[in-house]
Amino acid sequence: MVVIGAGEAGARAAMALRENGFAGRITILGDEPHSPYERPPLSKAALTDADEPQAAYILTPERLDEHGIAHLGGRAVTAIDRAAHMVDLSDGERLRYDRLLIATGARARKLAVAGATPESILYLRSFDEARALRSRLAPGARIVIIGGGFIGLELAASARARGAEVTLIELAPRLLARAVPAAIASVMAARHEAAGVRLLTGTGIERIEVEEERHVIQLSTGERIVCDGIVAGIGAVAETGLAERAGLAIDNGVAVDGRLATLDPDIFAAGDCCSFPHPLYDGRRLRLEAWRNAQDQGNAAARAMLGGSDDYDAVPWFWSDQYELTLQIAGLPDEGEETISRDLGDGARLDFHLAGKGRLVAASAIGPNGKIARDVRLAEMLIARRAHPDRAALADPDVKLKALLAG
Repeated sequence: MVVIGAGEAGARAAMALRENGFAGRITILGDEPHSPYERPPLSKAALTDADEPQAAYILTPERLDEHGIAHLGGRAVTAIDRAAHMVDLSDGERLRYDRLLIATGARARKLAVAGATPESILYLRSFDEARALRSRLAPGARIVIIGGGFIGLELAASARARGAEVTLIELAPRLLARAVPAAIASVMAARHEAAGVRLLTGTGIERIEVEEERHVIQLSTGERIVCDGIVAGIGAVAETGLAERAGLAIDNGVAVDGRLATLDPDIFAAGDCCSFPHPLYDGRRLRLEAWRNAQDQGNAAARAMLGGSDDYDAVPWFWSDQYELTLQIAGLPDEGEETISRDLGDGARLDFHLAGKGRLVAASAIGPNGKIARDVRLAEMLIARRAHPDRAALADPDVKLKALLAG
């Protein structure tokens, strides 16, 4: 078994192969020299901890050895030879596979603005990039963050925790426009403004210049912002180059079926790099950039590589920690046609999103983690059961969601 990609999906798949009884050779191939590590801390603890950050390993070298999993780090895969069942490595070595998993993840979308050079813009997708960014987040440093999605907002919160002055620029009319309902996004926006983040929504960038070791951003409004560093968090692009060159189907990612298999029966894909049909949403093809999805698909891909026939049907789940607040989403809010809100107390709220005939298709929540996590988990279970809960019961905080689940 060969796994291309040493992130969450790839590492989880390798362990799941062992846990499901596979006794043969397992090899993980990764571009980076580090052992497989967690990505979520890169925008949080890796930037804010007092001590010099260390990679949060998913699989330490010792654990890899314990389970007989080979990790070849710092060696990029340059090609997949489907006919020969071989992968070519950047150092000239060829490695044979019986089953292959593509778990190459995604890369940061580059800012396409005049003057946006690799020297002038920082991105955050790797541990080494997190260390480079951390060095810029000194007290009083003027930092501009471009992008009002999850990554941009998490970076803004971390930069403020380090004492930096933060301006966040978002082209869309509001924050989190593609991912979160407006009412919940407004709560997060107010929290950032209370923390001293300057939010500029509906604002474009015309060009970026460098003047006397400072960056100057020319906005579409005519304003010029002088800063010490610029970070772009404007989304990610699936890493599909290897699959494309190997002749595999691409559809907003490496296209797989319900079992996470590509059109080649010996090649599978999982995590941020693949798109798959979701049975909960009438086969809608999704590509999810989320930690839990990568983990769950790693487990599912391992079972499929060993001959399993089950379709992947886990409810999509996302989360983001910013300041003392946690935002959690289960399901797909854009599938809903009606929203029912529940007050959870202490400033926490939970929104239920219902489809046309009253089926619960998503839930969105914001508040202190201890106030929302349990209810979001119960909502997730209701979504998985395709439940049609009573609207009044959803709105009433005195009605326990566990009772709706039992019903």
